[in-house]
Amino acid sequence: MNAMTQTLHISERAKDTDWWRGAVIYQIYPRSFQDSTGNGTGDLAGITQRLDHVASLGADAIWISPFFRSPMKDFGYDVSDYCDVDPMFGTIGDFDALIEKAHGLGLKVMIDLVLSHTSDQHPWFSQSRQSRDNAKSDWYVWADPKPDGTPPNNWLSIFGGSAWQWDGRREQYYLHNFLTSQPDLNFHNTDVQDALLDATRFWLERGVDGFRLDTINFYYADAQLRDNPALPPEERNSTIAPSVNPYNHQRHVHSKNQPENLGFLARYRAVLDEYPGVAAVGEVGDAQFGLELLGEYTKGDQGVHMCYAFEFLEKEPLTAPRIAQVFDRFDRVAADGWACWALSNHDVIRHTTRWNLSDAAQQAYLTLLLLLRGSVCLYQGEELGLPEADVAFEDLQDPYGIEFWPEFKGRDGCRTPMVWEPSNAYGGFTLGKPWLPVVHEHLHRSVAEQESDPDAMLHFYRRALAYRRDMPILAKGAQGRLSAIGDVVRFERTFEGETLLCMVNLSDAAQRVDVEGDFENAGAALGGADLVNGTVSLAPWGAAILRAIA
Repeated sequence: MNAMTQTLHISERAKDTDWWRGAVIYQIYPRSFQDSTGNGTGDLAGITQRLDHVASLGADAIWISPFFRSPMKDFGYDVSDYCDVDPMFGTIGDFDALIEKAHGLGLKVMIDLVLSHTSDQHPWFSQSRQSRDNAKSDWYVWADPKPDGTPPNNWLSIFGGSAWQWDGRREQYYLHNFLTSQPDLNFHNTDVQDALLDATRFWLERGVDGFRLDTINFYYADAQLRDNPALPPEERNSTIAPSVNPYNHQRHVHSKNQPENLGFLARYRAVLDEYPGVAAVGEVGDAQFGLELLGEYTKGDQGVHMCYAFEFLEKEPLTAPRIAQVFDRFDRVAADGWACWALSNHDVIRHTTRWNLSDAAQQAYLTLLLLLRGSVCLYQGEELGLPEADVAFEDLQDPYGIEFWPEFKGRDGCRTPMVWEPSNAYGGFTLGKPWLPVVHEHLHRSVAEQESDPDAMLHFYRRALAYRRDMPILAKGAQGRLSAIGDVVRFERTFEGETLLCMVNLSDAAQRVDVEGDFENAGAALGGADLVNGTVSLAPWGAAILRAIA
């Protein structure tokens, strides 16, 4: 990429430095979006080929899951080189072409940076494990065993078993919160921080508009390596495998969520601020304190711009009372923060299946998401109403699912390839055998099938996103107290003297809600609702958007 192109990217970013506030971000899982070579695995050139689809939805940005060099033990979340593209996904030139095409379509590009850990094949770790006194010996979290040879403390790995792995060369254990092949970096070492900031600058110079920061609350571990306390059974509400994974038996107050994290995030924000218009969204991986951390990490201008919490990704049905409970807590602990809401992603069962939703119910949840204060992440295939795929054990790729099968089937069911057209068994994703199977029930929901049906889910997503884009109050406005009236979620949005009263019926029964004051229907594009003599009649899974009349 030449200097003139870099200057154009920076100039383009500077046009709207606040673009992220209220943005709709479309997540792309690169292995499963589009294969351009016929080898069965998606790649960067394939993403570029399909960006017109994303632009047609009305999304503001894309978030691309990791495509860096990696041995792929955890599908790219185990990085062996932060500043290069894995050959599986193409080349740096392919990435530059992707950036150029996206920006030409008006799409921002965010990439997934995994900073808490690397692959055990990263050169940094290869050097670190050689001795206790080399230049990178302190770049990872190393600790001596207890006198009886057992691990330094009781910390557990998310993927099962101890979070400590013995290394015979150093005669020490190293920390891994995930796979044994994913050693945790030591953020107490400022050289580590500097190296990660340099990697961040590398991609900023290539024109990216921001980052999704994986496991943002895992960066630091307690310097004293104190044991985690037990978590009572009634509080075990993890979004992934809560009953079969012993990780959910601990309150992880020492292995993550450390106060020193705020200092690193301030350094990180300072780097981002060198590039006008760049933003970061942090993934907060914590089932108990997610909203509190969201509030801490996004308050003011010393942390990340927004955080990606898990409250709407849980298995528990997202009822109106549950949503009111979430926002009551949000208003207490994160009122000055900024959330990025999502219903599905690459780590959880697709919400269509998770909550057994009809098409009408899916539309209601999307409408709610787009009416709430905050930014929004949509996961590829969500706009098609794709259910979770049922992947047979012999086809599994995810080490998490293989470990805990059959009680937990892993994450492959939400990672199967995107379906573009129904004319072959692979849905237009590839000409070869795909890395995960394309299930038959997805084919009749392909993009091509839905394009020709004006009542299809795809067209509702387009109408809904266009509505949000045309209403600055929804992206930038304040939000009043959210309440539940039976099965109806109700709240107000206000901006520059305008007030919208929003109501969404999260049930399959018609609802009637009385309102005080003078209002007019402002939601015809999404179906609207009847307003007669101060009473709103909501259809099953219907929404009402009313504008206050001055």
